[in-house]
Order: sequence, then C-alpha cells, then structure tokens
Amino acid sequence: MEFPAELKLYSQLCASTVRRARFVRLGVIALVIVFLLPPAPVSALRYPPRVQVFVANSGADVTAVYDTRLGEVVATVPVGHSPVGVGVAVNGDLVYVTNELSDTVSVINARTYKVVATVPVGQHPFGVAVTSTHAYVTNFGSNTVTVIDVRTNAPVLEIPVGKFPHTPVTSPDGKRVYVTNNGAESVTVIDTKSQKPIATIPVGLFPAGVATSPNGDRVYVANTGSDTVTVIDGRDLDPIRSTPVGDSPMGVSVTPRGRVHVANAGSDTVTVLDRSGTPVVPGIPVAQQPEGSAASPDNSFVYVTNSAAGMMSVIDASTGALVATVPIGREPEGLAVTS
Repeated sequence: MEFPAELKLYSQLCASTVRRARFVRLGVIALVIVFLLPPAPVSALRYPPRVQVFVANSGADVTAVYDTRLGEVVATVPVGHSPVGVGVAVNGDLVYVTNELSDTVSVINARTYKVVATVPVGQHPFGVAVTSTHAYVTNFGSNTVTVIDVRTNAPVLEIPVGKFPHTPVTSPDGKRVYVTNNGAESVTVIDTKSQKPIATIPVGLFPAGVATSPNGDRVYVANTGSDTVTVIDGRDLDPIRSTPVGDSPMGVSVTPRGRVHVANAGSDTVTVLDRSGTPVVPGIPVAQQPEGSAASPDNSFVYVTNSAAGMMSVIDASTGALVATVPIGREPEGLAVTS
C-alpha cells in the first residue's frame, strides 16, 4: 500500500524527533552521573601513581622513601655505610644507592623497599646514573667509573676519568654519560656504546652536581668552588656561559619544562635558572645546607635535601615558592624521584 508523500515525511520527522529526544535524555543522565560522582582527590589529580623520592641519609646508613601523595616518609631502607648518591632505573623499578665508606652500591626494589643486591665498586663511590642497560658509578677515591650490568647487577668494567669524579648524569637518549671531576675542573664525557671517554670539557672550580635539559641539548654543572653554573652545549660539547649563583652550589636538577634548580650549600638558598642559564627568580631561602636536588617527572615540585638540618625542602616547580619543609633523616645528601 502506497502512502501519500506528506505522510511519509511526517513519519520521518517523528522518528528524527524520537532519536533526538533519546540523545537528550542520555546527555542529561550523563551530566547527572558526573555531578553525583565524588570529586577526585587533589593528590590523585596532581601525581601519577607511585611517585616516590628516595633520599640517601649518610648519617644514618639508610635510604628514606618519601611518598609524594601522602607527604610523609613511608620506609627507611638499611643500606651500606655513609650512603651518598641515588640513581633510578629507567623503568623506575630499581634504585641504586652508593655507599661511600663501604665501597658498594645497594640495589633497592622500589616496590618492596628491599635490598636485592649489593655490588662491589671502586673506592669511595659517590654518584650513580642509570641507563636502560647499565649503571655508572663515580668512584671518588679511584678516579674511575664502575659500570654495572643492570640485568645481573654485576660490575663489568672500570673506566678511567678525571681526578675525584663526583657526579654522573646520563643524556636523555642514554648515549652519553657526563661525569664531573671535582679535582680537575672538568667534565668527562663517556660514550655508552664504546664505554670510553670521548671528550673532556673545562668547567669551574670543584665541579659537583650535573644535569641535562629535557632534550639533552644543554648540560648544567654546579661549580662549588667558583659559585657558578657552567652551561655546556650538549651537541658540540663546548661550554657556552658561566652564571654566578649562590655560595657553594652542589646539587642541580632540571624540570620537564627546562627550569634549572641549583642547591647552594653555603648560602642556604636555591637558585632557579632558565634554559639559557639566566636567573629567573630571586634565590629561594631553604633550610640549612642544601645539597641534593631532584625534579618530579610531572613538573609539580623540586625536592632539595638540607644536610645540616635533616630536612627536605619542597619547591613548587612553576612558581619557585617553598611549599613545605619535611623531616627526612640524618644528613640527607643525594636523592632521586621515581615514577
């Protein structure tokens, strides 16, 4: 039976109206559900899961674990004598801690807080940096870098570097390791493929902390004896500029957005630099003797150890404001953030 064209059109319009009404009802229901759900807690919005700060307490022979969501220390892990430096595996599952007076590195499971290996290295190990395949440990008393296979946690190589190697850092692509030579006013650059030094870069007096920009095109070195930070071009490996900071700069870290934070142990301040090495805010007053510096991967906060105060300063990475000072243990020095 053939219906008139007007009746067909009327039927189509009715069907369209019903579909639109159904969509409107579904939209209203969705909005009601959204408004009825409880708001997500601020901590859940601010942090990715399991962001933790591991802090070497050299005066207590332990590594403290600070939970950034709870805002408190949730574990203290016994390690060797006088732990100083901390490095984290690329996947965040393992934490490497140098024990300066035990000549070892403690390997901690970041989930269980248990030591899973103790690795012999050179004399007075100070800093440690980790790639996807190896951990690089600076031996302050041996003038070498011990290379550890992260699959077996066994030392596989010793690389000669400059006098009193202090702190290493890996390039973001894992192809290079930069090592500050505290007694040689230089930085040794190691190629991780050949496991050999490929360059020596002149810097200031008593270089200590070192960090790279997010894309690796800049390297920042804190010169404790010169009260400066040397900015190095990460491509041609030449120093670009030297920026005055506070007294006795030690630790340095870079946020995901490229802000450089320098812990000035002699003036109890943190200097903030932009990518070029220019100061962007006045020196931030913190607790006594700031030494280590580490940035959160979500660009939320920067954490600074205050060795003489047994505290850790928490700085807002965007504003440069000091937002908290928390007890962290005896003589905290190196630290690293996991995610």
